[in-house]
Amino acid sequence: MKKTFVITCVALAALSFAMAAQAAPAPAGKGAHGATGFVATDRTLYNNTGTDSGIGIVSQNFESSFDIYDAAAADDFKVPRFRKWTVDEVDVTGVYFNGAGPARSEHVTFYKNANGHPGAMVATYDDVAGTDNGTGSFTIPIPKTRLKHGTYWLSVVINMDFAVGGEWGWENMLETRGNPANWENPGGGFGVGCTTWEDEATCIPDGQGDHFFMIKGKQSLAL
Repeated sequence: MKKTFVITCVALAALSFAMAAQAAPAPAGKGAHGATGFVATDRTLYNNTGTDSGIGIVSQNFESSFDIYDAAAADDFKVPRFRKWTVDEVDVTGVYFNGAGPARSEHVTFYKNANGHPGAMVATYDDVAGTDNGTGSFTIPIPKTRLKHGTYWLSVVINMDFAVGGEWGWENMLETRGNPANWENPGGGFGVGCTTWEDEATCIPDGQGDHFFMIKGKQSLAL
């Protein structure tokens, strides 16, 4: 089912001033997505899925002329007690809007938890060539990443030029599990604040909850 794209009023005003008549990115979009979550398998360590909100929040590295719009979304997950994970794949549900893609590559980062926000970086992988389903949902292989018990944050950022492919939104659900999803726009181009990690719904209050994602790999006992 098709849905119309939206631009928040505050972002539109800021972008109109900054970019004059030139088209510019928007922080959120609505649209048909590639999948409503992913189906769990025996390799699935964490499956964050729920009720589709119809909202996709921009998490994208744009071309240099649009650096002030570079933004990242992140969501948390927990490795259970007495378990160790070896993660080798991340899957995300997303949507292209204001263009049809495709992404050039993906940037995957894991952070430690710091009082309900992404903290110290655990591992980061740029220019990863994931498999795109054609509408913005990705299966992304990553180098083996070992995580012990605790709360972590996953951030997936798409590398794509606005002039070539438009924008990519990481799809949201209505539900929130653990900490609220976080978002940052360090250059402040969208005019909504949140130049460092903040609760996403504070930055872009469109009624969204967590993001759709799946973490895959192997787990073992940690005694």
